[in-house]
Amino acid sequence: MKSITAVIVEDEVHSRETLKSFLKEFCPEVELLDMATNVEEGIQKITQLRPQLVFLDIELQTGTGFDVLQKVNHLDFHLIFTTAFEHYAIKAIKFSSIDYLLKPIDIDELVMAVQKALKQAEQETRQNLFENLLNNLGSGSKEAKKICLATSEGIEFIPTDQISHCEANGSYTDFFLTDGRKMMVSKNLKEYENMLSDMNFMRVHNSYLINLSEVKKFVKSEGGYIVMNGDQQVSISNSRREEFLKRMGI
Repeated sequence: MKSITAVIVEDEVHSRETLKSFLKEFCPEVELLDMATNVEEGIQKITQLRPQLVFLDIELQTGTGFDVLQKVNHLDFHLIFTTAFEHYAIKAIKFSSIDYLLKPIDIDELVMAVQKALKQAEQETRQNLFENLLNNLGSGSKEAKKICLATSEGIEFIPTDQISHCEANGSYTDFFLTDGRKMMVSKNLKEYENMLSDMNFMRVHNSYLINLSEVKKFVKSEGGYIVMNGDQQVSISNSRREEFLKRMGI
C-alpha cells in the first residue's frame, strides 16, 4: 500500500487530536510524523521533517496558515487547509485548486483529500499552486487574479480577464479564452459561477457564464442574445435579461 508522510499544524487541541484520530482509523496510508500548534512551530516541523502532506489550519493564534507558506523555504508538499468557517480566503483557495476541509471535518471528505494527495502531480506544479494562491491573496486588483484550471493535459493558470465566457458541458465546463483557445475543465459551471461572481462575471443562462467586460453587443431580436468580443453568440434567459441589461448600464 502506498503511503504518505504528514504533519498537522493546528492550534486547537480538540481539532488536532480529532484529525489525528481520523487519520489513524480511516487513512492508514498516512504516516503522521508530528504536530505543531503555531506558526513558528509549523515552519520548524515542516522544514525539519519535510513531510509529503501538510494539514494546515488557516487561523492560528500566532498568525495564519498563509504566514507558514510564506516563510517555508520549500513548497514541495501537498497541502490541505482546515478551517472552522467559510473563511474570506476560501475563494482564493478554490481559485488555486488547493484542497480544504471545513470543521467539523467530514470523514468522507478527508479520505477523498488524502487519496488526491497520494496521486498529486509533480513538485513544480505544487509550488506554482502555492505561489498563485499567495499572489491572489495579496492582490487587490481583480484583473491580477489567476484561476487554476486542471485539464486532461495538465494545470494552467489563467488570468480572469483573459476568460471570455464559460459554457456548461454536462459535469464539465468549457472555458473560451480571449486568445481563441478553448479548455475543458472537470468541474461544473455552478462551481465557477460561485468563484467568479465578484469578478464581473454573470450567469446569463443555465448553460453560460460570461465576462461582462468581454461583451461586444446585445441583440434584441429572436428573443435576445449576446455577442462576445470573439463574435461567439451566447444565449440569455428571459429571467436574467433585466439583470444583465442593468449591469451593462443599458
